[in-house]
Amino acid sequence: MMFPRRWKAVAAASATLLNGVLAQTWSDCNPLHTTCPANTALGMTINVDFRRGSVDSFIASGGTPNYNSDGVSFTVSRPGEAPQLTSLFYIMFGRVEVTMKAAPGAGIVSSLVLLSDTLDEIDFEWLGADDSEVQTNYFSKGQTTTYNRGQFNPAANNQGQFITYIIDWTPQRIQWYVGGTLVRTLGYDEADGQYPQTPMQVKFGAWAGGDSSTNPPGTVEWARGPTDFSNGPFSMVVRSAVITDYSTGKSYTYGDQSGTWQSIRSDGGKIYGNSGGAGGITVTASAAPVATDVSPTVPVGGIGQGDTATQTGWPWEPTGTDGRGSGAIPDGWRITPDGKLRPIGASTVNTPNPVLLLGPIFLVVATLTCGRWDFV
Repeated sequence: MMFPRRWKAVAAASATLLNGVLAQTWSDCNPLHTTCPANTALGMTINVDFRRGSVDSFIASGGTPNYNSDGVSFTVSRPGEAPQLTSLFYIMFGRVEVTMKAAPGAGIVSSLVLLSDTLDEIDFEWLGADDSEVQTNYFSKGQTTTYNRGQFNPAANNQGQFITYIIDWTPQRIQWYVGGTLVRTLGYDEADGQYPQTPMQVKFGAWAGGDSSTNPPGTVEWARGPTDFSNGPFSMVVRSAVITDYSTGKSYTYGDQSGTWQSIRSDGGKIYGNSGGAGGITVTASAAPVATDVSPTVPVGGIGQGDTATQTGWPWEPTGTDGRGSGAIPDGWRITPDGKLRPIGASTVNTPNPVLLLGPIFLVVATLTCGRWDFV
């Protein structure tokens, strides 16, 4: 029996989500070196409440995130575990707000990362050995020849309470916020040619930087390990995420191999076309507290080697339906404001009774909506 292309894509994505199929290494297509498929654009704002369960615009890898009344938990209990969620969509400039508790434990790292196919990167990383601060960092094109870009910024009691962390990224500057306090600003001209400026996926999760069996000594030292797994399990908990794309359109493509934001093209929209949403943040303290620079002799956690492998600590990447290791939104589907996937034109109001449709090739979940089936 033959199925339309988009249902095969959904089947593949469903198999990944249901079976936890994982693939090591990273996207095998770097637009700095070759022509790559377009990046699916978010092109809007989504508000995801993980206390209500999972959403299919994020794909899990490296372990199984658990959902409960607090949100989604990323638990590390043994070597090799590195659970994370990765967005199927990209933003081209934007704001990411995540409300979360960091994981405790020597050598345990909680991470919130924006990462592009060219290996541009913007980070928050929390070290489980210290619940009073968070590291902010950035990279461009995977270049890690110097380690003078990181700072440790105040984030008191980050393991004991839910705090909202914000990355606000525009063509002119990047700002990092902790609980309504602006803790760091990086201007474009301050980045010495290393300013992140290409479409980014959003990733968050936990990993053991202090696992000496899988990480080099420099990473273990940076993570303040080694990790003693007998003291675990160690859990990072994310309650919610609000993500705004400052560009509009259906997808983003690279017009050339320069890796500049001016070379990025939007299908059906405009790069930085939603700039009116920039800066819409409630700030309780506009002056950044004193930050501590990261020693240039200590490697930044998880940054790998090579020009196509920025690791950010996690040893896993989700298997994508497009073969790029990043996942893809099937043709004819869209993201709803609560982060779910629905066929274009379908209502987002569903009856509460899901039905499993079993076919010889694929498994799909369907709900009856206004007299027709929505495949989710």
